[in-house]
Amino acid sequence: MKETDIIKDYLSKLVKNNPAALKLNDDVFFDKKNKNVISVDTYVEKVHFPDLKKPDLIIKKILRSSISDLVCKGVKPKYYFISGSGNKKLFNKKNFKKIINSLKSEQKKFSIKLSGGDTVYSKINSFTIITLGFSNKIVKRNNAKVNDDIYITGELGDGYLGLMFLQKKNFYKNIYREYFINKFYLPVINIKFSEYLIRLANTSIDISDGLLIDLNKMINNQKISSEIYYDKIPISSKLKIFLKKNLTKKNKFVFNGDDYQILFTSKQSNRQLIDKISRITKTKITRIGKILSRKKYKFRLLNGNNVLKLIKIPGYEHFFS
Repeated sequence: MKETDIIKDYLSKLVKNNPAALKLNDDVFFDKKNKNVISVDTYVEKVHFPDLKKPDLIIKKILRSSISDLVCKGVKPKYYFISGSGNKKLFNKKNFKKIINSLKSEQKKFSIKLSGGDTVYSKINSFTIITLGFSNKIVKRNNAKVNDDIYITGELGDGYLGLMFLQKKNFYKNIYREYFINKFYLPVINIKFSEYLIRLANTSIDISDGLLIDLNKMINNQKISSEIYYDKIPISSKLKIFLKKNLTKKNKFVFNGDDYQILFTSKQSNRQLIDKISRITKTKITRIGKILSRKKYKFRLLNGNNVLKLIKIPGYEHFFS
C-alpha cells in the first residue's frame, strides 16, 4: 500500500467537514478565514538522509525541505516547530552545538523563528517540523488549465547525485563530488520568486519526490493530460560535465527528487512576465512542458518528436506493504 492510498482510502474520510485540510491533497493546511498556512513533515534517518555524520548540514536540509512546502504555495514561512527523536549518538553536546548554530544561520537567512517543539528518546533518529505562514490566498494543486505552460525553477539532478555519493553508490568517476553533496544538503529555496507565484501560477508543487511523480500529484484529480520536453529539463554545468565524463545520460538523475525546486503551470500569456520576473528575482525559470485536454494518454515524455517510453515513473514513493 502506498502513502497516497492510505490518504485516499482512509485518512480522507476524517476531513470531510474540514475544508481547510484541502481534502489532504495538497502540501499544506490552509485556513483562509484566519490566514493560517501550515505544513508538517517528518524526516527519518536512512529514509530521508543517510546518517547523522554531519548534523549541522542535515538540520539545514530538513528545515529547507519543510520551508519549501510553503514557498511553493506562494507563502512566506514565519514560524517553525521542531521535534527530534534519537539517542545519545544524536543528543550530545557536540551535535547540539552544531545543530543550534545551523538553525541560527537558517533563521537569519529565511527570517523564520523557532516557536516550540519536543524531544523523545528513540533508537531511530528522526525530526518532525511544522512550518507556519500567513496568507489569504495560496496556489493550490489540481488547478491547472488546458494550454497552460509547465515551468520549473532552477536545475534538477544535482541533489540526487549528491545522495548517491553519500550512499557510496557512485560507480561513476569522482567529479565535483563535494559540489553535488553540498547540493543535497543545501537545496536552493526560491523565496524571492515565491512572492510572485500567486500572480503567475494556476497550480504548483515543490519537487521533492521527483519531477514526474510530483507532476502527477499536482494534477492528479483533473481530467487533463500533460507532456514534458525531456531536452528542455535544465541541469547544471557541473552535471553536464559529469555526464560527459561518465558517458551517461541525465535521465538517471533528473527524475529522482531532492531538488526542492518549484514546479508550476501558468497561462501562455504570462510568458513575457515570467521572463521579466526571472530577471528581477535572479531565478532560473524554464518552460519544460504543456497541459493538454485529456487525450488517449494522461502523460507523455517527449525528446524532440520522439516519445520516450517509461517502464515505470521514476522517483521516490513511500510503500507500507
